[in-house]
Amino acid sequence: MKIKKATIKDVKAIHSLVNKFAKKDNMLPRSLNEIYENLRDYVICAENEKLIAVAALHVLWEDLAEIRSIAVAKNYQRRGVGKKLIKYCLKDARNIGVNKVFALTYHPDYFKDSGFEDIDKNDLPHKIWGDCLKCPKFPDCNEVAVIKKIE
Repeated sequence: MKIKKATIKDVKAIHSLVNKFAKKDNMLPRSLNEIYENLRDYVICAENEKLIAVAALHVLWEDLAEIRSIAVAKNYQRRGVGKKLIKYCLKDARNIGVNKVFALTYHPDYFKDSGFEDIDKNDLPHKIWGDCLKCPKFPDCNEVAVIKKIE
């Protein structure tokens, strides 16, 4: 398995994988346009040139980024692939100078295993709510916010 930054040729596979999870209400759907526009946010895990997992690190402000759209193909779940993507995103955040990374998730313990802590969503900047406005669950969302300070 190889983890690397996504390229144009990965967009349709990213779109397919992310939206499989979105159809099950596990994350927000992403349009092809949105993925193309934010392609530099995405990192993929591939095996034999086949995309098996994806995550994105989206910078929101000088000191804050979000890990979003983590999706691992069913046959590759419970093998540590998602945790490796989180680790890659945290390293990327550190490399670009971001000192806090958060996620909005239905699986907070998954992130806590990587050093994230609970945070009240209301303590995050209002800028994060842009995606929430597109969600059919807004404003009655039951996602949990977690955050990690980058050392």
